[in-house]
Amino acid sequence: MAEEPYRTVAGRGRAEFEVTGSEFIGHVAPAPDVETAEAFVDDVREEYDDATHNVPAYRVRADPLREWASDDGEPTGSAGKPALNVLQQEDVENVVAVVTRYYGGTNLGVGGLARAYSRAVKDGLDAAGVIEERPHERFAVVVDYDDSGTVRGIVESAGVEFDADYEERVTIAVRAPVEDADDLRDRIRSATSGRAEFDDER
Repeated sequence: MAEEPYRTVAGRGRAEFEVTGSEFIGHVAPAPDVETAEAFVDDVREEYDDATHNVPAYRVRADPLREWASDDGEPTGSAGKPALNVLQQEDVENVVAVVTRYYGGTNLGVGGLARAYSRAVKDGLDAAGVIEERPHERFAVVVDYDDSGTVRGIVESAGVEFDADYEERVTIAVRAPVEDADDLRDRIRSATSGRAEFDDER
């Protein structure tokens, strides 16, 4: 599962609308791990602490996939599950959604609530933009100054993200697509005759 491309969101998204007086605001954000997802939920709850409900749902790539949702005081099955269902139907991962509701005085019923919470997540996803992401891994290459130019040249030509830190030795932190990482390491080993040291952190 970890090697396959997956659908996620390009950035944060926000959408709002009104249903018979109740205001709904869908907040969507990328979440590479459960901690990030839960921190986003906490942030929204803090920012909208005067709301009647803040209903969270997330799907995060872990082993196994972590899915979670809460009705946050709404009738059972009327909020969290419909919100999570949208993330499942859209097949997005590493995504967190929170739907904020300000009650407008009219009960919407379970069906009405389910539709509104689903729409808030869907509109939030549309606002965030769904993209296909290839899994990446990170590793660091540690070399002496003599080899740093060679390694930097290889990394630059591969077109991957990297950061170079020049201290006693040079550490180049690389973020590369999983399927390209082994080949990149082999090229660096070969170009430095095995002098490069690797510190892997997937």
